[in-house]
Amino acid sequence: MNTLLALIKRNTKLFFKDKAMFFSSLITPAILLSLYALFLGNVYRDSFTSMMPEGIQFSDQLLRGLVSSQLISSLLAVSCVTVAFCSNMLMVQDKANRTIKDLTIAPLKASVLAMSYYLAAFISTLIVCLTAVGLCLIYAAGTGWYMSLTDVLYLLLDTFLLAMFGTALSSIIHFFLHSQGQISAVGTIVSAGYGFICGAYMPISQFSEGLQKIISFLPGTYGTSLMRNHAMRGVYEEMAAQGIPAEIIEQMKSAMDCNLYFFDNEVPIATMYFILGGAIALLILIYIFMHSVKSKKIG
Repeated sequence: MNTLLALIKRNTKLFFKDKAMFFSSLITPAILLSLYALFLGNVYRDSFTSMMPEGIQFSDQLLRGLVSSQLISSLLAVSCVTVAFCSNMLMVQDKANRTIKDLTIAPLKASVLAMSYYLAAFISTLIVCLTAVGLCLIYAAGTGWYMSLTDVLYLLLDTFLLAMFGTALSSIIHFFLHSQGQISAVGTIVSAGYGFICGAYMPISQFSEGLQKIISFLPGTYGTSLMRNHAMRGVYEEMAAQGIPAEIIEQMKSAMDCNLYFFDNEVPIATMYFILGGAIALLILIYIFMHSVKSKKIG
């Protein structure tokens, strides 16, 4: 246990010591929030207004609340994974500069080494993502606040789980990388593509039926939906209070991926947590197994 804690401390210190890596991870959510607000805000606004049947209107403040809640749920769903790929670079850097040889020569279990990288990257990712949550809550307070304390706590739980998921996923992918160039290439691909396949940039409901079925097998999809549900719950509650029919609210929930379907069967929120938690556990086990197999081959 002392060895594990020492390695976690070493890995975490190295991440925060690399100012370029730390600040690039920290500033990414802030830049994304600004870009989302500037360029996607009007798109989301038009999308919401187009959903409303003729004769049904709601206040401008409520509309701003809808837009901001979708923006912050999209941002957090993406950042928890993309930031993990930045904070988990140390494992590849140790291989690139051959530091890994010193670590593997020492009487150190492969599982301990694997978990030290994972837990250090998770701690770094979580710190950055919690900072992003703070920025998002400030943005929501300035545009249209409808979240309760329970919603905020669930949002923090979702961030915690998605950070675990992103770190586990990046750990497995980084296991096969050996250079800074490979890290940059993979980071670019993940940053560009993950937001689409998890439904953050564009709701899954707008994809083709075949693609929706494929995406329904991806755990990140359910993480995004959890973020959506807890960021937007208060807005939907206020819509109901303003007299908007329940069937219209349900249509909006389905359109915004708050209601997710697996082959036409609606997935409850508890099941979403089970899927995400199961995926995290499975990815971590695979990651540790890969390190153990590699260690045996070297030995």
